Amino acid sequence: MDFGAILDKWEKQGGEGAGKDPIDIPVRARGRHDAGERDPRASAQEKRRRLRNKKPDAQIDIHGKTRDEAWLALEAFFEESKAKGLEKVLVIHGKGNHASGEAVLKSVAMSFIERCPFAGESGRGKPAAGGDGVTWVLLKEAAKEAKPGDP
Repeated sequence: MDFGAILDKWEKQGGEGAGKDPIDIPVRARGRHDAGERDPRASAQEKRRRLRNKKPDAQIDIHGKTRDEAWLALEAFFEESKAKGLEKVLVIHGKGNHASGEAVLKSVAMSFIERCPFAGESGRGKPAAGGDGVTWVLLKEAAKEAKPGDP
């Protein structure tokens, strides 16, 4: 079948743009959408950008706690934050300046965040907001019911 026959068949079947000048037919590139449609990936990126820049909805300070106390406090805080529908939380764990060796509470907080089923993207705070001594966390919309593992 030649190209002319294909075009004739297309027009007879009423395909998109049938009977129109080809120059007036919108072209859909791979991964692109018509002007009236929203690209779901773009809106998800916009939402993440908005959440990264927003102030946290709640915060927890685990200074002065033992590893186990900090873990339990984080577990309760994250479960309550998720139940309230919060989007972004802040964990104040300190920089570990007074610890011999590594920052103990920072490592506990990071380990918890990695295991928490509804903790999403996280990052270090801005210098004016605590820098290395704080970690912000975006909470996932659809959370699993499972609790994060023990310390």
